[in-house]
Amino acid sequence: MASNPPPHRSERLEIIVTSKVVTIGEIVVEIMAVHPGDGFREPIELIGPFPSGAPAIFIDQLARQGHPCAMVSCVGDDDFGWLNIERLRKDGVDVSAIRVHEDAVTGSAFVRYRESGDRDFVFNIRHSANGHIGLTPEARAVIAAAGHLHVMGSSLSSPAIIEAVLFALDEIKGRGGTVSFDPNIRKEMLGFPEMRAALDLVLAGTDLFLPSGDELLLFADAPDEAAALAQLLGRGLKAIVLKHGSAGARYVSADEDISAPGFRVTEVDPTGAGDCFGATFVAGWLAGRDPAEALLRANAAGALAVTKKGPMEGVSSTDQLDDFIASAEPVA
Repeated sequence: MASNPPPHRSERLEIIVTSKVVTIGEIVVEIMAVHPGDGFREPIELIGPFPSGAPAIFIDQLARQGHPCAMVSCVGDDDFGWLNIERLRKDGVDVSAIRVHEDAVTGSAFVRYRESGDRDFVFNIRHSANGHIGLTPEARAVIAAAGHLHVMGSSLSSPAIIEAVLFALDEIKGRGGTVSFDPNIRKEMLGFPEMRAALDLVLAGTDLFLPSGDELLLFADAPDEAAALAQLLGRGLKAIVLKHGSAGARYVSADEDISAPGFRVTEVDPTGAGDCFGATFVAGWLAGRDPAEALLRANAAGALAVTKKGPMEGVSSTDQLDDFIASAEPVA
């Protein structure tokens, strides 16, 4: 008996694109100093609040690409929490698993740029509503409907979030789904034993790895980038996308090695650029785009993100990316 012919490419793309993406992690508001300076030890002019949190920025950008997605998180029953929920819902994110906690306040981050370009932060994350993120019935429901998990390493800061992420990873991989992983972490944070162990467990289940610069070397016992890439691919990763900020990015798999330049823009605020880059690449990767095209679009999303003040204000739609790529100047 003759077998059915394989689906046309367009049919295969439709099958992949309808795979829902879920991410688990912090939601905060960001309040920014208007003028550069050293810290917050005197009254200064502020702007905000802006919706923020690395996984929230990622999932918002993914939704703007037209990809079905959901977020597991927790906010307070306050203006800051509803600001985030309403923004994510408006942009197309399934917010059914974002818990609204009656007694906890929404997380916050106060940010001030120094003259050097470095930043000073005052965070309220661990002791905010983010400390109550966990496997609620609503969280289990969106995980059950997902075909892809995106993990942000900076979110692995509490036992409950680690439990939820590892549960989702096992569930989604167990039914043939995929995982992407952006470490988004500073070396100093690796001193927490639970986080280090969780990062290694996530990496072991990762298909698409998205480190920035020297983050690559935190996960490989290797002296340089080339050796680290070879070692990590040897562990079973399908592909690695190495982000180099304004200099562009590189895609490496077992049979491809592609680099794409960044785009020349005037930077206003770099917060969220890596998250927008990652979401755009993941959207293309899941849709079956050619890696070179996915990389180009991700670089464009990162470039657009830095042109607006506020971490989620620089997110972009597919049409905006098309227009930008058609007219922007690549970095030589």
